[in-house]
Amino acid sequence: MTDFDNKLYRLVDAAFQEDVGDGDHSTLCCIPADAKGKAVLKIKQDGILAGLDIAEKIFKYKKQNAIFNKYKNDGEEMKAGDTAFELETYVHTILQCERLVLNIMQRMSGIATLTKKYSDKLNGFKTQLLDTRKTTPNFRLLEKEAVRIGGGINHRFGLYDMIMLKDNHIDYSGGLEKAIERAWHYVQNYKPALKIEVETRSIKDVEKVLRVGRNKVFRVMLDNFEPAKVREAVDLIEGAFETEASGGIHLGNIEAYAETEVDYVSVGSLIHQAQSLDLSLKAVII
Repeated sequence: MTDFDNKLYRLVDAAFQEDVGDGDHSTLCCIPADAKGKAVLKIKQDGILAGLDIAEKIFKYKKQNAIFNKYKNDGEEMKAGDTAFELETYVHTILQCERLVLNIMQRMSGIATLTKKYSDKLNGFKTQLLDTRKTTPNFRLLEKEAVRIGGGINHRFGLYDMIMLKDNHIDYSGGLEKAIERAWHYVQNYKPALKIEVETRSIKDVEKVLRVGRNKVFRVMLDNFEPAKVREAVDLIEGAFETEASGGIHLGNIEAYAETEVDYVSVGSLIHQAQSLDLSLKAVII
């Protein structure tokens, strides 16, 4: 079992505990435990489909021999009226999983659809699209997976897999130079594989990173820089570090940032501004 699957099933277990509790009494009261049935996932809104593979994992996690037939794939365009999958298993399994699967797929499809709009804007540019940690607590795994399906790239997953010295770290440390030096010594002593990214708030900050961060910092974040300032910073850095523009980037100006040849743009709204799409799981009466 992969690390992703382990994390997914922990999420699923917690979700079932939240939703099912001591029993799905609506189902238990009127459906025999051995009853089997079919259901189809109907698409009711255009967009990019995401979460189909997750849905299959959830149904088969609940009932290993469930029959799951896909009619579409994650990342494909979907149109209202399309069918995404057909399922055949115990009715209790269908009904207990129904809302969890729909919530996940609707949320993931909304994120993937918005991400695709952003990533399409970057066609022809070297600049790549990153997500952020502005995610729903305990749902980050699937929100970031939806970004990937929509054509984006996952930034760090959490606080543990990369050092990012943001404004508060820098201010609490007593300045940019001290923060970089302390981070570098920490990495050498405790976890050499950790990469260090540093947020800058001005061209002067960029100059400081160039002065003290060579061979220590791997990426410089240009936070709330206008495109002209991003271009100035990119030209100043000259490939010494990877570059990332962040803050205030949206569909209306993302191409202006890409024209600066910055390596990455990070956009929190991929996740926190995405709207869930409408899907429905319907029983098939034989």
